Amino acid sequence: MSPPHWLKWMAGALLAALLLPVVLIALFGWNWLRAPIERMVEQRTGRALTIGGDLQVKLSWPAPIFRAAGLRFANPAWAHEADMLVADGVEVSVNLPQLLGGTLVLPEVRLRRPLLNLETGSGGRRNWLLDRSQQDQGAYARVGRLLLDSGVLGYEDAAGKTSIRAAISSAAGATGDATGEGVVFNASGSFRGMPLKGGGSGGAVLAILDEGKPYPLKLAGMVGPTSVAADGSITGLASLAAVDMKIGLKGTSLDELFFLLGIALPATRPYSTDGRLVHSGKIWRYEKFSGRIGASDIAGSLEVSTGGQRPALTAELVSQRLDIQDLGPAVGARPGSIKRARSASALVAERSAAPMDVQAAVAAGRSTHVLPDLPFKTDRWNSVDAEVKLTARSIVGAGSWPLDNVVVRLNLRDEVLKLEPLEFGMAGGHLNADISLDGRADPIRASARVRVRDMRIARLFPDVALNRNSVGRINGEVNLTGSGSSVGRMLATSQGKVRMAMARGEISRLMMEQAGLHLWEILEIKMTSDKLIHVRCGVADFDIKAGIMQANVLIFDTEVTTISGTGSIDLGSEKLDLVLNQKTKNTSPLALRSPILVRGTLARPEASVDRGRVAARAIGAVALALINPLLALLPLIDAGPGQDSDCAGILR
Repeated sequence: MSPPHWLKWMAGALLAALLLPVVLIALFGWNWLRAPIERMVEQRTGRALTIGGDLQVKLSWPAPIFRAAGLRFANPAWAHEADMLVADGVEVSVNLPQLLGGTLVLPEVRLRRPLLNLETGSGGRRNWLLDRSQQDQGAYARVGRLLLDSGVLGYEDAAGKTSIRAAISSAAGATGDATGEGVVFNASGSFRGMPLKGGGSGGAVLAILDEGKPYPLKLAGMVGPTSVAADGSITGLASLAAVDMKIGLKGTSLDELFFLLGIALPATRPYSTDGRLVHSGKIWRYEKFSGRIGASDIAGSLEVSTGGQRPALTAELVSQRLDIQDLGPAVGARPGSIKRARSASALVAERSAAPMDVQAAVAAGRSTHVLPDLPFKTDRWNSVDAEVKLTARSIVGAGSWPLDNVVVRLNLRDEVLKLEPLEFGMAGGHLNADISLDGRADPIRASARVRVRDMRIARLFPDVALNRNSVGRINGEVNLTGSGSSVGRMLATSQGKVRMAMARGEISRLMMEQAGLHLWEILEIKMTSDKLIHVRCGVADFDIKAGIMQANVLIFDTEVTTISGTGSIDLGSEKLDLVLNQKTKNTSPLALRSPILVRGTLARPEASVDRGRVAARAIGAVALALINPLLALLPLIDAGPGQDSDCAGILR
């Protein structure tokens, strides 16, 4: 019995369907597949695929191999570049079971001279995602192994001000990545608006797009003025979902990292650090880092949390050896101004004690300003909230300012920066300060309360030789408010009080006789020996209005001489205008009996005698000598006696 008629037709149609591809392959090769593949890709992605050369297929199960020349895959319309991928040649294996299940898996891809442009757009769009809106995080080709001879990889993120171009080549085993070929690269362009240049090695080039798998990366280069060396892994290039890298940084100032990190850091001297950078979720940690800032060592850990209104930074920092000069940039001090300030303080003390040697003293520094005058960058204070503790074991570079054991607790919240407290040892005593800078105001509103306890007078001015054996402790308090963009301007507008007091002690007699301009006693002591005399009290009390320090009480009372002062210090112009008057408690047969004038600036203080009074006495001595030579000494006699000051009342 013959088969049914319909069955013959079905068998014939099936045979024709099987023979047609064979006939097409025999007549036209595999090129007849180019158009169907191109149409299918465009229907699925909305982007054109062009196969310019002959298509070859090597049949195998489960992953046939396709070879083609002149491949071009277009970018979506929003991208800057016309094409996402251009290659002189491509060889790709396709996992058919996975493809039939709806997932594009390419076990191996070989590219000849590829140009790959990756780009992130608005709304979370990424051009390597193959859905029509480029937003489905699962819609990308899974590449198991990528081989290439050489090529170019570009990455664009306009919103992030990032544009990177990298020349890449295959380097099997460059990173020890067992899942695919590594690459070596040299890159240039910009990262977050800063020029970038560097090179290194990484894992499989397309594995960097995998948002769930760590991508091994080793690199070294420059981003703006910052040198970066890193070795570790990144998960998700665009999102930085996770990071675990050893990283080293070098630069001219930490505040330059604002353009990379987006958070405010203080201005510093040149720095270098090495540590481990770890990121997951909303937490970034720079762990167990160590390095240097200027001549100071620095170590510790810091953490940034991005979960709040603004990033929150916490840090615990330790320095074994802190150079005081390295703190200058953080408060707006120009290079050398801290050194000039401490030199000036010693110079004032020395000149006041020995005014006869004024002409031999040399003013320190070229600048006319000592107080910090570089403005704070408050526009960045709203970029971060911060809690930072810095502990410094020893302080160097302070010269005549003997400092030690610094502890600073910095709090920056809602654009208000507070140092509560700033503590350090000074001259054997202790200084404690609470400082607040309100960056919400323009100019900045500032307040400061400083408490001084038990500073030893001998250690306060150790460069003054006659002061080294002095005995006594100074206590005091400073209360100030002001406004301005820099520390200098804040002081120039400040209001408040400064009080310093010393009750009892001992000091060099020669120093006090020099301050009293008692020439006979100076000669007598130098022919015998110096000794310590009692200090009854010392008080400096200033009112400050509009940056002018006006002396209410300025007195130093000893058993031989009382020195009292009047005048002012202009913190705006940094000019000194003080007059020190001496009253001896014993008759001196030979003394100049002239006030000591302290003039000049904080950077260039000048102490001198009142030349007018000295000249008047000299003229009187000459006139009297014409009558009787012995009478010439009368203008030079200081009969005294000065009275003891009411130290108890003054100290109260």
